[in-house]
Amino acid sequence: MFVDRVKMQIKAGNGGNGAISFLREKFVAKGGPAGGDGGKGGSIYFVADSGLTTLLDLQYRHKIIAGNGENGQKKNMYGKSAEDVYVKVPVGTVVYDEASGRIVADLKEKGQTLLIAKGGRGGRGNAKFATSTNQIPRIAENGEQGEEFIAIIELKLLADVGLVGLPSVGKSTLLSIVSAARPEIGDYPFTTLIPNLGMVSTKDKSQSFVMADLPGLIEGAHEGRGLGLQFLRHVERCKVLLHVVDMGASEGRDPIEDFKVINEELKEYKLKLLEKPMIVAANKMDIDGAEENLKAFQKAYPDYEVYPITALAQDGIDKLVYRLAEIVKESAAVALTSSADIEDKEFVYEYKKDDVGFKIEHPKSDLWVITGERIEKLYHMTNISEDQGFMYLLSTMRKMGVEDELVRRGVKEGDTVRLCDFEFEYYE
Repeated sequence: MFVDRVKMQIKAGNGGNGAISFLREKFVAKGGPAGGDGGKGGSIYFVADSGLTTLLDLQYRHKIIAGNGENGQKKNMYGKSAEDVYVKVPVGTVVYDEASGRIVADLKEKGQTLLIAKGGRGGRGNAKFATSTNQIPRIAENGEQGEEFIAIIELKLLADVGLVGLPSVGKSTLLSIVSAARPEIGDYPFTTLIPNLGMVSTKDKSQSFVMADLPGLIEGAHEGRGLGLQFLRHVERCKVLLHVVDMGASEGRDPIEDFKVINEELKEYKLKLLEKPMIVAANKMDIDGAEENLKAFQKAYPDYEVYPITALAQDGIDKLVYRLAEIVKESAAVALTSSADIEDKEFVYEYKKDDVGFKIEHPKSDLWVITGERIEKLYHMTNISEDQGFMYLLSTMRKMGVEDELVRRGVKEGDTVRLCDFEFEYYE
């Protein structure tokens, strides 16, 4: 069963909480703080495996969850870190964050291992908070939360040449002739329901490349009509497009209009597929009227290389294959997205220097809401059930400039300030 798109929850492990503990050993006077750090939560990695050709193994896994780190212990003992999770996926797998559309990972090479979700670091125990002025700290950090998101996982086939065209133009027949692939072939639309791959070699065996036969496209494919939208993603990685046209007009269609329709679908798809090198295979040249149609086609589209073939009779195939091999050799692998797209969609884990770490909203006259990744992370990692923990949180917020910004925005004594699920009353 071919599965090329799944949706699932990804959850890295949380870090363990730091411990609050003090040495109480015989003959050790004033032993001091001895709370250990929590262990690191497990991260999730995807590994590209050339032995896999489908996402079927992931289809029924609704979630991938890594383990949490253990809490810190007394006597400065660290909690055990959780094991990382490694998931094998086919080469060509792309992972998106559903909420933002950002690309999390793009696995293009065999054995490539990429971080999908980072486990949270363990919280510091109270031994780490001892200072010359606070020698008996009663404060420890909670573990950092692991990254969590809903992932869209797609498989985009890695092929050098992608066959495109309307249904029943002879794409599957051509692939079966030039390779050992055996796609289903029939005289009805949408015979091909799943992508088929085949290894193609020139007649003298000097060059070879991978060709993909994709389900036929129809007008409106980029909007979801027919099977086109489901499989257009597999064209994205192809170096070269081979546009197969029924030059014999065996289905009663106009080859010129057919070519225009499919190119419009490629143009409307999100990744500018028409920027790839494209040549035309004018198929079914043994049908009456094909020669006249070919002349009209070449006049209408003089900028395209056109190779007359009859796939079923294996006529003109060798010349076409040699030309495809030349173009594949000359063509660099096409990036999945432009550099600008990648910069916009990458996950960035590190702290950005120009990021103040918080923003303040004022939804009501007496309510101020503080949000932001850094400050929310600070809150979740601070144990405010202890007085020192609560004071540590307020002190750090003050150092970040939260109080100054509230004052600048006009906060009044008695107003409510909310951070996540924690509320307190502002006073000067």
